[in-house]
Amino acid sequence: MKSRGKWISTITRVAVLSCAFLFVAVPLYWMLITSLKDRKEIYGGKLTLWPSNVTFSNYIDTFRHSDFPQFFWNSLVVTMLSSLFVLIISVMGGYSLARFKFKGKAVALMAFLVTQMVPTMVMLIPLFIVFGKFGLINHLVSLIVLYSVINIPFCLITLSGFFQRIPISLEEAALIDGCSRLSAVVRVVIPIMLPGIVATFVFAFTGAWNELFFGIMFINGGSQATIPVGLNSFVQKFDIDWGQMSAGGILSLVPVTVLFMFVQKYIVAGLTQGAVKGE
Repeated sequence: MKSRGKWISTITRVAVLSCAFLFVAVPLYWMLITSLKDRKEIYGGKLTLWPSNVTFSNYIDTFRHSDFPQFFWNSLVVTMLSSLFVLIISVMGGYSLARFKFKGKAVALMAFLVTQMVPTMVMLIPLFIVFGKFGLINHLVSLIVLYSVINIPFCLITLSGFFQRIPISLEEAALIDGCSRLSAVVRVVIPIMLPGIVATFVFAFTGAWNELFFGIMFINGGSQATIPVGLNSFVQKFDIDWGQMSAGGILSLVPVTVLFMFVQKYIVAGLTQGAVKGE
């Protein structure tokens, strides 16, 4: 009876994971084959699971006849700067919440948690007014500030939890050996925290890289557009260039894919680190 229940449990897990995989993989596969088809085959009306004539013309046209290289650069600048700001502030704020006792600590933590419950749509009009007064509409600085502010609360709370799981005795031992508090944090705590820090950076990076709504609201297009906003520009009033849009979508996956390839082991360690509480 137990073996039968185990068999049913295994089949269920495999079925659920297979459905989840197909849910993610099928759209990516369809975008890939669309990017490899010529315009005639895309709009021919006949469903094909692989291009009859593989062509890279959509990728060439994306670079030659659109502003995609500029979109790519804008996204890279916005994402990297906002992610670094988020990481620096979250590390310092998370350490402060985990190690120091001060008045208003509980209120500050609650305030960070409350910000995660507020729909981002609610902030649209106030932010538009503020950015407009500072002349930041249609400027990449607005997105850098916005993505930093949106991601800091969650990342700060996350890193605070990681810091709390690191024994404070390690820092005390470093202080006894002559290190300052800053030196103890940099030399002892940060290396132990590296998986959590990398996981937090990846969260901030992917959130900023894929964001579309605020990009459309605060960037009017042109030379200041990021990749999501730029891909949206392929949708015209009477036509949609599915070939170039798909090619641009595939190219936009490259930085995130490369990032995950290099930091995969840190992400896995960071996600499991919180399950073990320091003694």
